[in-house]
Amino acid sequence: MPRSLRLETLAITAGRPATQPDAPLSEPVTLASAFHAGGPNEYARDGHPGAGAFEEAIGALEGGHAVAFASGMGACAAILDELPVGATVVAPHGVYMGVRELLEEAEDRLATRWVDQTDTPAVLAAVEGADLLWLETPLNPLLEVADLPGLAAGARVRGVPVAVDATVASPVLLRPLEQGATWSVQSATKYIAGHGDLLMGVVTAADEDRAERLRHHRKIHGATPGALESFLALRGLRTLPLRMERAQANARELAYRLREHPDVERVRYPGLGALLSFEPAGGAERADALCAAAELFVTATSFGGVQSTIERRARWPQERGVPDALLRASIGCEDVEDLWADLERALSASARPATALGASPR
Repeated sequence: MPRSLRLETLAITAGRPATQPDAPLSEPVTLASAFHAGGPNEYARDGHPGAGAFEEAIGALEGGHAVAFASGMGACAAILDELPVGATVVAPHGVYMGVRELLEEAEDRLATRWVDQTDTPAVLAAVEGADLLWLETPLNPLLEVADLPGLAAGARVRGVPVAVDATVASPVLLRPLEQGATWSVQSATKYIAGHGDLLMGVVTAADEDRAERLRHHRKIHGATPGALESFLALRGLRTLPLRMERAQANARELAYRLREHPDVERVRYPGLGALLSFEPAGGAERADALCAAAELFVTATSFGGVQSTIERRARWPQERGVPDALLRASIGCEDVEDLWADLERALSASARPATALGASPR
């Protein structure tokens, strides 16, 4: 596949079967646990045609060697498991709560230096003598953006590899390997698949040797994605640029309107992607009432689907350092006026008396 093709074209064409008479246009679902000997996939835990096609497509988009996993957490764990006992990881305070749990549960073999990833000099100081720099940009759900080129260059000078969770941006908006990262991590469950109907993850390594080690880890730990999941994820990838374009345009408009709304105290939106967070006046009780009043916005966790979802993130005990009232909204591909009307109705329906919202009593 020509590398000169633009991303929108690669998303549609990469990972297709060979062109020959009567061949399918897309890699079909291959429901098999074992294959005839002599090929690359003798047993499905080693890999299978569907996962291979998905990896080819993601590798083309990311500019590296992709390895698919049964979940995003499986992908993250594969990188961390490569570290030797006594290794030091530098990670942001607000890292995805699942990764935080992985690091905290591994404290008997790994040391973690927690940093504010937006403070580039402090991060680079913490990287001295470390074994891995883990970044997540934009950060979920606070949506802070790291100086990826600066941090990757600084880590490289110090001989420290860099893993970047770029799930919030997706490969359409951010390709960490181009910025100097060692690995790019994606929860394919989110924007890549895009329809809320599967669990998958993928790591794209800058070099084949690292990718091969990830494949070995996947095989030994049994984290190979299923045939149907691989098929659905690749099908979702075909429309990723279109979906992201629409969802991002919706998110920008809603972020602007929420910022101007008198009952919204703060909006967090870096202008990158389709995820935004905001805090309604009235605290956690108001935020919960808003979720209950919404109709188009579905109260659910996760993000990245064609449908818009919303949730108060502090309801999860593992989510630390997040304001109690913060609502994370995953903006989908619905009509933006319908989405805004739903938010306006929910803000109005959840409103409390003026004194409860902080106004002086009369």
